[in-house]
Amino acid sequence: MLPLLLLATLGLGPAASSHHGRPMPGSPYDISKNSAAVQQAVLGAAHSFNSQSNDAFLFKPSAVLRAQQQVVRGIRYIVDFQISRTVCPKRNRTSDLDRCHLQPPGRLAQTFRCHLELWLIPWKPGRETLELQCRSHQQGPVLIQNHV
Repeated sequence: MLPLLLLATLGLGPAASSHHGRPMPGSPYDISKNSAAVQQAVLGAAHSFNSQSNDAFLFKPSAVLRAQQQVVRGIRYIVDFQISRTVCPKRNRTSDLDRCHLQPPGRLAQTFRCHLELWLIPWKPGRETLELQCRSHQQGPVLIQNHV
């Protein structure tokens, strides 16, 4: 009874990873790709990517492929997503990526597949990016950022 109560308290329930049909506390579990926390994490990763890339254009999130959450001394988000090149030049210093349309198909269109691991500790300010790796579909590994 106590393990079930603990799972209910943590909000893990049936969506949690399982072993022989039983939920495993502390294991990553799938969450909605559209949740506000996931969208905010992906947008923050895109801003980080833009600040560290040498590309002339800004990139913005174009798809969330998978999102997971893990409750371990805070909340760890594990997200696989894509970012694509927009038509907004980086020199314009636009921070609102919603106003930037994606490049049309052609020579300038480019998409990266990214893996993000972000740790949010509710009792501490800010978030800690544990890992952000982005790879180009065409060229292999291009930008790798690790903040451990």
